[in-house]
Amino acid sequence: MTWEAWYTVGVIALIMVALVRNWAGPDTVMLAGLTLLMTGGLFSDPTAPLLPTPKQAISGFSNEGLITIAVLFVVALGMSQTGAMDLIARPLLGRPSKLREAQIRLMLPVAGLSAFLNNTPIVAMFMPVVSDWCKKTGFPSGKLFIPLGYASILGGTCTLIGTSGNIVVKGLITDAQANGEFTDLNIGMFTISAIGLPVLLVGVVYLLVASKWLLPKGRTRSIQQGDDAREYVVEMMIQPGSAVDGKTIEQAGLRSLPGVYLADVERDGQRLVAVGPEQILRGNDRLFFVGLVESVVDLQKIRGLTPAAREVFKLDDNQPHRCLVEAVVSLECPMIGMSIREGRFRSRYNAAVIAVHRGSERVMQKIGDIVIEPGDTLLIETHPSFVEQQRNKRDFFLTSTVEGSKPIRHDKAWIAILSMLAMIALVTFTPMTLLHGALLTCGIMTVTGCFSMSEARQSVDLRALLALGAAIGVGRALEQSGASEVLAEQMVHFSKPMGPYAILASIYLTTVIFNMLIGNIGSAVLIFPIAKAMAFSESLNFMPIAMAIMLGASATYATASYPVNLMVMGSGGYKTSDFFKVGLPLNLLIMVVVVILAPQIWPLVG
Repeated sequence: MTWEAWYTVGVIALIMVALVRNWAGPDTVMLAGLTLLMTGGLFSDPTAPLLPTPKQAISGFSNEGLITIAVLFVVALGMSQTGAMDLIARPLLGRPSKLREAQIRLMLPVAGLSAFLNNTPIVAMFMPVVSDWCKKTGFPSGKLFIPLGYASILGGTCTLIGTSGNIVVKGLITDAQANGEFTDLNIGMFTISAIGLPVLLVGVVYLLVASKWLLPKGRTRSIQQGDDAREYVVEMMIQPGSAVDGKTIEQAGLRSLPGVYLADVERDGQRLVAVGPEQILRGNDRLFFVGLVESVVDLQKIRGLTPAAREVFKLDDNQPHRCLVEAVVSLECPMIGMSIREGRFRSRYNAAVIAVHRGSERVMQKIGDIVIEPGDTLLIETHPSFVEQQRNKRDFFLTSTVEGSKPIRHDKAWIAILSMLAMIALVTFTPMTLLHGALLTCGIMTVTGCFSMSEARQSVDLRALLALGAAIGVGRALEQSGASEVLAEQMVHFSKPMGPYAILASIYLTTVIFNMLIGNIGSAVLIFPIAKAMAFSESLNFMPIAMAIMLGASATYATASYPVNLMVMGSGGYKTSDFFKVGLPLNLLIMVVVVILAPQIWPLVG
């Protein structure tokens, strides 16, 4: 190898060590590695540079796959902020009575959604559902949370937009086609589905069978009311004509809610006595819930329920721009001794009280009639700047924003769903590229108010994009320096005696190993030039190899460091070894499916 090739391999080895030992974040490490490669390029032959010039190094940031991922972050925001994902998934989840039924009902919708959306928000949305099941039924959490995380990863293998790794590989192939390579390859939205769906089926069956022996029980949870110091009585109203109008309490999903329970129902000024799960709800019914603050946030997100306090609808800010705030009333608050209505709380603070906590006393009055006392904790719907405005005033001792309390735009849910379906149809049945379709979808969601521009900007993971752009530059150096050809020759040397199928298996396994060391995107980017060199040297068709890279880059089952696995780790009560014990056999099973099936769908030789 040339000194440039050795230098590139050394820098990549240093990147791997830095990522494995957590010296810095992936974006910092990748950018530092790219900087070292550019610096080394100063000493390379300027007439035929074997290391990337600054212009070549940063070209990764204009890669179509990178820009597509950035736009899809915003599309996923639109689906989550409107409650569209919940609208699609909740009817499929039902109320399972057996653990095996719960696993099936959980994994199939999660996998279906993950085929089209980033798996992180999907897992975040389903985690409370799984927690509810564990609390209501006593299901052991360890038997459900890994299936939740793995189903989201498996679902991502079924479409081009399912994972960032798929999009990155597609972007790298597009770049290669611009240079006259792989001109016969055409990877569309559902090209990978031919092998992704069998992989999903094998993965789901494996989890159903292996969960009995390989998954720990984790925690068995139950609800205990009154344990929290901040238990509120919240008055909600049924919106006429909404999804819960005309349904029983049981059908509306308002019975046995985690952390909160329905204490009373008022209709036309009269309290309904002996309210049971079969009680039919009507528009304008007032429901009194007793529960913890986190559960009140969940109540706010149920379709068809709105705060009963009229003052909420008179606030200056639009509802999507509001949040919930807890505020403790001080001794100097001017409203002490007055009811919330008499003290004109909304006019005074541009905020509406929706619940009051008062020590061990349960305040069951209507909100407007509650007389404020020192030490009361008020749950307020207001603008996000309320906390900052009250920080230096003496009306309240403490003010804090309730996490995750921004209202869901339920009225925009079908707009988001139809926009998403339109994107899939356009990309599948027209010449429109995925980037073009994603930009159109993002534009429709923006114009129709599915999210604000500030929320859209915040949804884009800049650190992930920086890491990806830098990783593409590092991959370019691996190819430009000639190191990829040398590494490819070594891999072919060991696997060639066993035939082309062994070469395909070695590419998958190497991608998985890189994945465990440096993450899914970095593994796809670094293995791509090596796999390309192997394909050229052995005259192999690249399509099955591309599928192996995509599936290998998605195979994050055996490592606890993947974001989705980290999310479910604490809730399921898992150890790092649990992911390795359950994930490693799954990785090997997927390799068998890829090696056997991919060459049957896309011939590997000839």
